[in-house]
Amino acid sequence: MLERIRTPCIITIFGGTGDLTHRKLIPALYNMSVEELLPDELMIVGVGRRPLSTQEYRDSLLESVTKHSRHPIRTDIWERFKERIHYFRMNLSESEGFSSLKTWLESLDEKAGTQGNRLFYLSVAPSLFEPIVLHLYRHGMADNLGAWQRVIIEKPFGRDLRSAAFLNHVIESVFPPQNIFRIDHYLGKEMLRSLMVIRFGNAVFERIWNSRYIENIQITAAETVGVENRAGYYESSGALRDMLQSHLLQLLALVAMEPPISLDIKAIRDEKVKFLKSLLKMDDGLFKNNIIRGQYGEGSIDGNTIRGYRQEKGIDPASNTETFIALRILAGNFRWGGMPFYLRTGKRMPEKTTYVVLEFKSMPEILYFKEYKGMQPNLLEIRIHPSEGISFSFNAKKPGSGNEISTVRMDYCQNCSYENNSPESYERLLADALRNDQTLFTSWEEIEASWNFVDSIARSWEKETVSFPNYTPGTWGPTASNQLLERYGHHWWNL
Repeated sequence: MLERIRTPCIITIFGGTGDLTHRKLIPALYNMSVEELLPDELMIVGVGRRPLSTQEYRDSLLESVTKHSRHPIRTDIWERFKERIHYFRMNLSESEGFSSLKTWLESLDEKAGTQGNRLFYLSVAPSLFEPIVLHLYRHGMADNLGAWQRVIIEKPFGRDLRSAAFLNHVIESVFPPQNIFRIDHYLGKEMLRSLMVIRFGNAVFERIWNSRYIENIQITAAETVGVENRAGYYESSGALRDMLQSHLLQLLALVAMEPPISLDIKAIRDEKVKFLKSLLKMDDGLFKNNIIRGQYGEGSIDGNTIRGYRQEKGIDPASNTETFIALRILAGNFRWGGMPFYLRTGKRMPEKTTYVVLEFKSMPEILYFKEYKGMQPNLLEIRIHPSEGISFSFNAKKPGSGNEISTVRMDYCQNCSYENNSPESYERLLADALRNDQTLFTSWEEIEASWNFVDSIARSWEKETVSFPNYTPGTWGPTASNQLLERYGHHWWNL
C-alpha cells in the first residue's frame, strides 16, 4: 500500500482527451482516491482541443474509469473525485492559449489552495514536447519560485541520440533536472520493484548471478494487438524505438547491473548506466548474425481474419517498419563477458506477456546421469506482466522403478493472493512524481546510453534490404528468430 500524499498540487494533463489519459492516468488517480492517497488540495486539469464542457469531460472519463480501473466504481467516491476534475480547451501549438491557461490555473489555485504547485504531464505527440515546454517558460509557468513546478514526459524521448540530446537541452533549460520526470511505465511495475530484493536479498541467487553459472538470459515482451490507433506514431518508431530503446533495455539493465552501493536514486542509476555502456555496439559484422526484425502479415486467429501491418489504417502499403525485433546482445564486462542476452518484442504474438528467464548451465553428462532421461537445465522465471511472480525449475527423479527425471517447479505468484492490492504502474509513478521521488524514472544518462546502442542498429538497417511481411499473426515471430538461438545451441522459452 502506498502512503498518503501530503503535498497540494494541480496536475495539468496536456492531451487530456487522449487515449493514455482515459485508459491509464485518470483510472490511476481514481484508484488513488479510493485508497485515500490523494491530498485534499489536489486538482486535475485536462487540456485539449475538443469543444467540451467540464461536465461533458467528466462524463467521458466516468466511462473510461468504469472500464479500466482496478477498483469498481463507487458512486460516493466518484462524486467526490469528479469535483477535482476540470477541462480547459486550447490549441497546444498556439502561444496565446498558454496565457489564458496561466490565468485560469492561478484562479483555480486560489480556490483550491494548491499553493502554486504544478505537475505538468505531457501526454501528447513527441513533436509537441518542445513547444509546450517553451510556452510554459515564456509565460512564466515554470519559474519554481516559492512553489514547485515539475514535468512528466512520456516516451519516446527523441528519435535518435541527436534529437534526444536536443530535446533534453531544451527541457533542462526550463526545468531543473530534479524536476524532470522521464516516464517509462515498465519501471513502475510491482515485480520490477521486487526484482532487486529477489536478486540482492537472497544469497542463493546473487552468488550465481553471472556467466560462470548462467548459460543465457532471455527477456520477452509480447503483445497480441496490432498498431490499433497509433499508426502515425508507430510508423515512425517501430519496435526498435518503441520498445527496445526504452522498456527492454531498462529491464535488461535492472536484471544485469552490478549491486548498487545503496538504494538511493543516484547509486541505482549509476549502475544501470555502467551496464548500458558495457553493451557491445552492433557494428555491421555483429549486426548480420545477431539481429532479426519482422513485420506481421495477414492471417487468422481463432477464426477471425487479421489484417497485415501494411493493411492497417494509416500505414504505408509498402512500409518497412518492423513490428518485431529479436537480438542477441553481449556485454563487455567481467560479470557477463561471453554470455548472451536474448531480447525479443513484437505485436500480434500468441500471448500478451512480459517475463525474464535465466537459463542456468546444464550439468555435465557424468556416468551416473547417462542412464536417466529428461534432464533439463534449471530455470529461474521472473514473470512481470500480466501475472507477477517467480518460479524456479529443477530436476527430480520420477517415483517408481524407472530412470526418468521430471521437472519440478517452485512457484510464487505475487498478485494471486493480493488481488486489487497491487498498484498499477501509473499509480506508483504519479505518486512518486508528486513526492519528488525519481527512483523509478529514467535519467538522461540512461537515455543517452540506450540511444548510443540503438543508433548502431538503426545505422546498420539502413544498409540492409528487408523482405516484409515475414511472420503470421498469432505466432512468436519470424522463423529466423528461432534460428538465431539455434545457431548458438539455445532456444526461446515460451512461458
